Amino acid sequence: MAKTGKPLICSTGMATEQEISESVKLLKELGAMYILLHCNSTYPAPFKDVNLNYLDRLKEIGDCPIGYSGHERGINVAIAAVAKGAKVVEKHFTLDKTMEGNDHKVSLLPDEFRLMVEGIRQVEQSLGEVGERKISQGELMNRETLAKSLVINCDLKLGEIITESMLEVKSPGKGLQPNRKKELIGKPAKRDLQAGDFFYPSDLEQEQIKPRNYKFKRPWGLPVRYHDFKNLLTKTNPDLLEFHLSYKDLEQDLHEFFDHPYDLDLVVHAPELFAGDHLLNLCSTDTTYRQKSINEMKKVIDITRQLKLYFTRCDRPCIVTNVGGFTLDAPLSLSERVKLYELLIDSLSQLDAEGVEIIPQTMPPFPWHFGGQRYHNLFVDPQDTAQFCSQHSYRVCLDISHSKLACNNHNWSFKEFIEQVGPFVAHLHIADSEGLDGEGLQIGEGEIDFPAFAEDLNKTAPYASFIPEIWQGHKNDGEGFWIALEKLEPYM
Repeated sequence: MAKTGKPLICSTGMATEQEISESVKLLKELGAMYILLHCNSTYPAPFKDVNLNYLDRLKEIGDCPIGYSGHERGINVAIAAVAKGAKVVEKHFTLDKTMEGNDHKVSLLPDEFRLMVEGIRQVEQSLGEVGERKISQGELMNRETLAKSLVINCDLKLGEIITESMLEVKSPGKGLQPNRKKELIGKPAKRDLQAGDFFYPSDLEQEQIKPRNYKFKRPWGLPVRYHDFKNLLTKTNPDLLEFHLSYKDLEQDLHEFFDHPYDLDLVVHAPELFAGDHLLNLCSTDTTYRQKSINEMKKVIDITRQLKLYFTRCDRPCIVTNVGGFTLDAPLSLSERVKLYELLIDSLSQLDAEGVEIIPQTMPPFPWHFGGQRYHNLFVDPQDTAQFCSQHSYRVCLDISHSKLACNNHNWSFKEFIEQVGPFVAHLHIADSEGLDGEGLQIGEGEIDFPAFAEDLNKTAPYASFIPEIWQGHKNDGEGFWIALEKLEPYM
């Protein structure tokens, strides 16, 4: 068998360690490809005799990949074997456990086998990598809410010395962590501080990026809220503002924030979350839920029309929205996605979009909602997206961080993604990304090749506007935005 050149799967059931070692020696001499399966050949094997920890030693003896051949009851031991390093699992399969023979009694029925495979796939995903621990995007989101920060309890001028008595620890965790308190003491303030201000990592750095006027080849802007847009406008020269609305903003009196028009263009980002923990879903299969989402979008359109009056460059403001279509347990098939796109078109047809343009946002495969992960299905695939836009005359907001994550997950070419979707792009959200769900990273801290991306984008969407959508970029007077704009200016 070794001389056939085919890989051999070798069970070690009923074998002594000496016999295993002799077999390994022979297999190596023959130049065979082989894998050793740990096994206890009793039917059913008692759990106390399985000894999964032997997998570690078997790997040393075999100097090869290892697996597990199981004859115990149930599926849990086989799943645990994968956590211990098994690359192959052998479990017996039957359609009827009452059939003659010991094997049937310890074999798995079809549904049991399916559950085992699902469990194995979950364990494989959860194993991760050996190395330095990294905080996941979801943890970072929850850390903002649940952790604590260093805060100053008095006013302090630029250059004045920070003392221990000035520092307090308060929630939330949006600033410098309390364990870095000693690093602040004795340092000169990098900026003017007011009582209650948070400290940030940049307060410990030698140099800070300062906002200035920027020059780009395409229209650009800043993501803002009602309470901070005036302050950010004093620092730089955007062509537009993108208002990221919360559902509470929809009830605000705009006269409290606007007292004169601005020579700027306008984009509005619709809320994802509405009162009662209602996540916007314009393609929900639940008719009542979908109708509520439609009604919420009508409110967003109304407030956009009101905002438009304050922006003199604005002709037809874009409304960026996550249209929904998420699932909890698994992604949808193509045929299932087609049905959701049909529901989406039906929902959009019920909206009076006169004077505004609704642009769905491209989405990542694994979005974070409330610091926990789900599956996205619509505007993830470039072919789906381009086909929808072409067929229904819609444009999109290309979130490059989201779409790069989709490419990573599905092994798509990011360049080809841009080429397919680029002709339908009205507006861009620009940030870096990493892996499968690391979104909104600072430019240069992820995997996107920005010079190459900009070159491709200039060919397919030369007039699309953009904002830097760095996660938590608004903190410390927009510090994350200034860093991003500084890095993007040479390419965009």
